[in-house]
Order: sequence, then structure tokens, then C-alpha cells
Amino acid sequence: MSVRERVTVTGIGLVSPVGATAAEVFDAVCDGRSGLTRPPHDHPLHGVVDVAAFAPAIDPATVLPGPESRVVDRSIVMVLRAAEDALADAGLRIGHDVDSYRVAVVVSGVGGLSTLEEQVLARAGRGRFGVSPYMLPGTLPNMGAARIAIKFGIHGYTSSIGTACAAGAQSIGEALRILRAGDADVVLAGCAEAPLFPTFADAFGNARALARGWADPAAASRPFDRRRNGLVLGEGAGVFVLERAAHAAARGARRHADVLGWGATNDAHHPTTPRPDGAGAARCMRLAVRDAGLEPADIGYVNAHGTSTRAGDAAELAALADVYGAEAPPLSSTKGVTGHMLGVSGVIEAAIAVEALRRGLLPPTRNLDEPERDGEVDHIRGRARATTVDAVLSNSFGFGGHNVSLVLARPA
Repeated sequence: MSVRERVTVTGIGLVSPVGATAAEVFDAVCDGRSGLTRPPHDHPLHGVVDVAAFAPAIDPATVLPGPESRVVDRSIVMVLRAAEDALADAGLRIGHDVDSYRVAVVVSGVGGLSTLEEQVLARAGRGRFGVSPYMLPGTLPNMGAARIAIKFGIHGYTSSIGTACAAGAQSIGEALRILRAGDADVVLAGCAEAPLFPTFADAFGNARALARGWADPAAASRPFDRRRNGLVLGEGAGVFVLERAAHAAARGARRHADVLGWGATNDAHHPTTPRPDGAGAARCMRLAVRDAGLEPADIGYVNAHGTSTRAGDAAELAALADVYGAEAPPLSSTKGVTGHMLGVSGVIEAAIAVEALRRGLLPPTRNLDEPERDGEVDHIRGRARATTVDAVLSNSFGFGGHNVSLVLARPA
């Protein structure tokens, strides 16, 4: 197989605070329908954080059989639903449309930390008999991928990536690598995160990384705005079905968009803080564009990582200036509506990029009232911008200095 044979997206499944399909999420970010809210009185985060972004509840028994559904993390439940929806969207039947050994799964996330916390507290209260025998398959970080393989009878390469907030985008990048190498015909790639529990939120809060003090919760996430004071934690899951374009064509599948290239670097700077000059992120973007066989000027829109933190947003703007100088393409961050779903954000934002390509519409950054580097950066703000573009760059950066960029394009 040629390394330049197209890899295409044929299915998308999402669980998010603002929609269950790429179209629903895209409409929300374009219309400014925020997923940010105060934690309900009966939620464990009530009184812990000012604001969060909650995905809809899913009954575990609807995706897992019998007693296994009793002790399973929400992240696994959400990603099983997303995988179900992605396969339905792709119209793909494992074992019928594709050999099950020619299907791979790369699904990532930090694992079932909320469920682990519950089990630790149960053991502290009741001793060894408080610990469920189902704890490990309900919490391990590989279990999203493993349970997808079990549920759908997938026998090919299966893995989970642990690169924090870059993990979802990197899963899509690894899928591209697997398909280019000829090691599979189809890859299910994605991520799931369920960080909305007190210990996790307190870690971010004590690090002063969370947005605070906003009378309107919908105003709390403010990527690239001068008044930003932190991110808003969110939860969700996202799965892409990616195929070799020839395989998709042979079965008459609809192609949403193509994944042309990706890049990955590490800042090698600090466990949590990005390099202020954005050099690692800039190199990552250049690698992605080159891998796609394009030039930086070919990118028509950048979906930025843009988390609404002081250091992160500034470093990303510095990276874009490094790559583009004063000629950067239009830019927005959609986390002003969705919140920051950690590794899932890269998948959600890739889905938003797919819709931007399909509709010829670029989503705005919500709450961008006083833009950082105003006049130097073409921020999309206020309303969506009607512009047909051929290629989009989507950035995801994570703790540990992990940088990942994806290039998506309209199907050729």
C-alpha cells in the first residue's frame, strides 16, 4: 500500500455536553449553545467547582451485560455508546464488510479514576470485602479499547494511548499510521474521559487551573480572551471509524472527510506548563502539514487547542506566529462551548473540523470579547464565518509536553 493512499473517515460517534453527532456539536458551537453549567445539587461536584460540562447520563446496562455493568467506569460506558454510533454511522458490520482480523482499535483516556476512587473509599470503610472483583475490568485505561473489541468481535491490533489531553488526537494519528502501513483496513480510533469527580477536580482547582468567579457559567471558558482565568472541565467520548479510501469505496461507504497527515512532538520542558515560545507545538504543526503533502499556506482554518488558560493559549499563539508569521489562517477554539474534555477534545474537535469542511462554515470562539493579540491573529468571533476551505489543522496539546496536530481535508 502506498503511504499516500487516502485514509477516510466513514463513521463518527460522539457523547458530549452539546450533542451526540458531529452535526449537533457543530451547530452548538456555531450557535453558541453552551454546554457549561453549574453542577446540580445532587452531583458530587456541587460546591467543588463553579462550572463544568456534563454529558448525558447513559445506563450501563444498555451497553454491557449482567453484573459487569454494576462496577464499570462512566468513561467505558460512554465510549461503548460512541463506538456503537460510529459503526452505525459508517454502516459497517464487522465480519461481514471487513475481516475482523483486519480491524484495529486505538481508544485512549486516563482510565476509570472515578470508579477507582469509589473502590478505594469502599475498602477504607469495609476492608477487603468492599472491593469489587469487577474493579479492574471496570477501571483500567485499556478497557475502553478492549471492551469495544469484545463487544463487536474485533480481533486485530488493539491499544490505548496515554498522552493526556493529546490522547484522542494521537489515537486518530496512530490509526492513520496503521492504515498506511497496511496493517488493517479499518480502525476505530477515539477517546473517553470521565473526570467530573471531586479528587480530580480538586487537583485542577488547587493548581488554579479552573475558571472561577463568573456569574454566568456559560461565560467561564474564554479561549484567547484577555480576561480568561482557567479551563472548564468536561466529560465525553468520541470514536471515529477510519478506513483505507479504497476499502471504503469498494463497499460504497460515505466519506465524511479524509485524514491527510499528523505530527507529534514533545516540549521536553515541564510536566504541566507548555514552552512559552511554542517551539514544540510549531514543529508539530509543520510535521503534520508536511506529512499531509501540503504547505502551511494550504491550511484554510485552524481549530486550536485553546483551553482558556493563561499559559496554554499564549504558547499556542506563539507557535502559530512561528509557523505563519502574520499570515496565519482563521483560528478558533470551540472549548468556549464544549469545555475541556481532556483527551476527548481532540476527537470532538476533529469531528468539528469534518463539519467545517463539509459545510464551508468556520465556527467562532465563544466568549472572545477582548482577543489576545488582537489585530495580529485572524480570530473567528461572534458568528460562524462562511468560507469554503480544502484543509483544516486541528491541534491538541497535553500535560507532559505532548503535542499532536491533525490535518483533515475534503474527500478527493
